[in-house]
Amino acid sequence: MHDIRAIRENPEGFDAALARRGMAPQSPGILALDSARRTKIAEAETAQAERNAASKEVGAAKARGDEDEFERLRALVADKKALIAQLEEDAKAEDDKLRQLLLELPNLPQASVPDGESEEDNVEIHRWSTPRDFDFAPKEHFEIAGAAQGLDFETAAKLSGSRFVVMRGAVARLHRALAQFMLDIHTTENGLSETSTPVLVRDDAMLGTDKLPKFGDDSYQTTNGWWLIPTSEVTLTYSVAGDILDAADLPRRMTAHTLCFRSEAGSAGKDTAGMLRQHQFEKVEMVSITHPDHSDAELERMTKCAEGILERLGLPYRTVVLCTGDMGFGAQRTHDIEVWLPGQNTYREISSCSTTGAFQARRMNARFRPEGGGKPEFVHTLNGSGLAVGRCLIAVLENGQHEDGSIELPEALHPWLGGKTTITPEGELI
Repeated sequence: MHDIRAIRENPEGFDAALARRGMAPQSPGILALDSARRTKIAEAETAQAERNAASKEVGAAKARGDEDEFERLRALVADKKALIAQLEEDAKAEDDKLRQLLLELPNLPQASVPDGESEEDNVEIHRWSTPRDFDFAPKEHFEIAGAAQGLDFETAAKLSGSRFVVMRGAVARLHRALAQFMLDIHTTENGLSETSTPVLVRDDAMLGTDKLPKFGDDSYQTTNGWWLIPTSEVTLTYSVAGDILDAADLPRRMTAHTLCFRSEAGSAGKDTAGMLRQHQFEKVEMVSITHPDHSDAELERMTKCAEGILERLGLPYRTVVLCTGDMGFGAQRTHDIEVWLPGQNTYREISSCSTTGAFQARRMNARFRPEGGGKPEFVHTLNGSGLAVGRCLIAVLENGQHEDGSIELPEALHPWLGGKTTITPEGELI
């Protein structure tokens, strides 16, 4: 959420930053609501002062036997009480309108973010390894013989409908190994603290991490009001809601492996084949809670953590900075990591690492106490996939495939697979 004081101080700069996201000026409407709210508050304070003064005079008028003045003052006190209540109600109504408007406005992009309208305008900043040359036409993951044995879309459709998969045998084992591999690297080498969180959360957690109100249609809600998390960014980030942390305890780096749920609203007809875009999937998420002075460096560090997983697996990738038109609602700057999928002959996103600045922290009132004392300040929050497990599975299957339908598995994974190295064309792990 945005700082109303910053908007008051520089409305032109606020509108200019939103214009980079393709939005019309918002400061006139914001400042009008803010002015109306502040006017009502000031009027209520004036009326309260007048009521207090009249209250003091009521007793004096009674004591001197001035019944007319006593009745006039008593009526004035009653009128002022009613007026104060109305003004406070009006101020709250204006405040609610202002808060709702601010909640619906996206974060402001950093000056370093490239301008653009779509993914076509994203800027590549890093590329690792060269895609393998195949002496046959590489297949998509669900077409590879060894993988097809363990990807059961028909049973999943019978159970749950489209955009679900049942994984069996070697593929299920490989999927589990990937998640364990990611967690172990992040916790033993990258300095992240492993965390296990619920996948059901309340409104406040979704609101505080900018998933509500804008993305309500993209998420699932239970009949009793809980939300199924779209990613553990929600739970890890909101774990510090309302807290005042010590500066010495920052950064706080966390990781979690959870189920994730997305309705994929608006993606009808897109990536329907295979398991690239699912309603239920697994991710190993990274979240950092940092001092504002260190958040840019933390974004670089988080990006390197995600890239390092792909490098260990030998999977070619490229990293791009998202342009203003492609960047997510809550982000100030985002690095997308795209892994090479030979079956599609293209790079596809496997991780997004973003800094939100104080955008989420202000919504959930997460602060830190500066060293040496002083007024608590908002922390900065960052989140990133480290990685999307299902998409990593796809990349491993497609990049390791052979013409006979067998799949050679990355050497880095062998210890997590009990020393097994290959999936046979028959779907056996050997």
